[in-house]
Amino acid sequence: MAAKYAINWDLDVFFPGGSRSPEFRRFVEELTRDVGNLEKKIKDLDSAGREERPRDWSKLIGDVQELGKRLRQAGAFVSCLAAQNVKDEQAKLLRGRLTQLYASYGAAMTQLERCILEVPDAEWQELINHPEIQPVAFSLEERRRRSAEQLPPEQEILVGDLAVDGYHAWGELYNTVVGRITIPFEEDGEVKQLSVGQARNKFSSPDRKVREKVFERWQKAWGEHAELFASALNHLGGFRLNLYRHRGWDSVLKEPLDNNRMTQETLETMWGVIDRNKERLIPYFERKAKLLGLDVLRWRDLDAPIPGGERSVSYDEAADFIIEQFGHFDPNLADFARTAFENRWIEAEDRPNKRPGGFCTAFPVSGQSRIFMTFGGTTGNISTLAHELGHAYHQQVIGDLPYWSQLYPLNLAETASTFAEMIVTDAAIRHASSDAERLGLLEEKLQRAAAFFMDIRARFLFETRFYDERKEGPVSVDRLGELMVAAQREAFADALGDYDSTFWASKLHFYITGQPFYNFPYTFGFLFSAGIYARAQKEGASFAKKYADLLRDTGRMNVEDLAAHHLGVDLRRPEFWQSAVDEVLSDVELFLRLSEKG
Repeated sequence: MAAKYAINWDLDVFFPGGSRSPEFRRFVEELTRDVGNLEKKIKDLDSAGREERPRDWSKLIGDVQELGKRLRQAGAFVSCLAAQNVKDEQAKLLRGRLTQLYASYGAAMTQLERCILEVPDAEWQELINHPEIQPVAFSLEERRRRSAEQLPPEQEILVGDLAVDGYHAWGELYNTVVGRITIPFEEDGEVKQLSVGQARNKFSSPDRKVREKVFERWQKAWGEHAELFASALNHLGGFRLNLYRHRGWDSVLKEPLDNNRMTQETLETMWGVIDRNKERLIPYFERKAKLLGLDVLRWRDLDAPIPGGERSVSYDEAADFIIEQFGHFDPNLADFARTAFENRWIEAEDRPNKRPGGFCTAFPVSGQSRIFMTFGGTTGNISTLAHELGHAYHQQVIGDLPYWSQLYPLNLAETASTFAEMIVTDAAIRHASSDAERLGLLEEKLQRAAAFFMDIRARFLFETRFYDERKEGPVSVDRLGELMVAAQREAFADALGDYDSTFWASKLHFYITGQPFYNFPYTFGFLFSAGIYARAQKEGASFAKKYADLLRDTGRMNVEDLAAHHLGVDLRRPEFWQSAVDEVLSDVELFLRLSEKG
């Protein structure tokens, strides 16, 4: 029987021909020309009189936003090309060209921010209250404030230019090395060379021998390249520390907190609540170990399914189930998901040469998104698919806003995705055909709770301590492994039998140059969504409109104001976080009760 939904995405609708697309080449050439002209347009602002200033600023801001959308469209296309085939050398060259283009755009934006900073306060208030400019006032105020905290424009431009072949190049080196890594694995009588994405999926195998074998070879593969990864990580950290020092920034958390539009007080409150509650997960670990026939749970067992509940799901079944469950919350969400499946927005094939992990990226000029993942038929894959569709829906909800008002931070990016995932997972638990299946689905939910409360906490602790030591000089491979294991022990309350000393090398998030501390925003988004989800369950169908309204404001409020305005809560106090943690950990008791016979 023919498949209902295609398992590969359609990129030709944007630019036919893949990485050698003539249309894309022309698009980039036009973009390069327009970015080059932007600096002159910004300089012309200086010659504008006070009366003409609102008109001139409005025109320029419109041009800058349109350029930003086109840049994002180009970046999304290249990211998709590089993800679908890590051996696409032309895609790597395109990425290098776009990195330079982003640097040029960034230089022009630095000049614009200098102009923003130089407008006298009285005139500034008059300017941002102008009807044509007011819709992006939040973004302009943010840019004015951040500009005051940076180096002089000429120096910031130099930093951006040098970062192309320095800072960002180390991130690219990491991606290049990862693309060459294969994990040998014997299957069906032959040895297959698995990509790291395919190998990562094996940690969800119900066969412990498979997990043991893959974990051993996984660590060996990352260990063989550890010196290169350590060089990349040290240079990325050194670049940031030196830049922060010259800017006069004392804390390595300043940039990620600014990027996520949240205060350190909120972050510390969230982590404090988690640390006070994480041991409530230990009975789950102990019961899972017992169900797996183990004396203690080990790192390679964290993603393993418990016996009896596992089942294989086809891609079509997963798609139809997601659409149906989304519809119970909001028909608009279901219609959107159906559009994504039917119009080939999703790349889900399980094949070699794909990069690991999953993501959703927006094509704002086209008003579409694309989702990347590797679908292996597990119920966990359904959750991932729902998660990424949540990201795409978020973009759809805000797509008609000014481009700057669409630029929500990473921590709020996780709001819609985690919310969508919760809808589907809870529905799967309700529709389970047996206690064994229900137990398996509950276990997957608790896996994610452990990931957000413990695994990501370990990443945060590791990265914080790495930067502390990096201030004194490069950190060795052995020391990186020690820091990683110490962070994992602390975050997991030393409840596991062993840990992964190579995790600092295998986790892409440590090497992303666009976002330092690519960890705590995920925990924030998970818990923030849990709180919103609890509210949705309480209020019923009427909440769908409130939810969409909240999403629409994610690019034009800081997180504390967003929560206060739409939920009536103070994120700097522990009450909201505790209620969200309680919502998540309520599954532990049910899991223990259902697994009593095990």
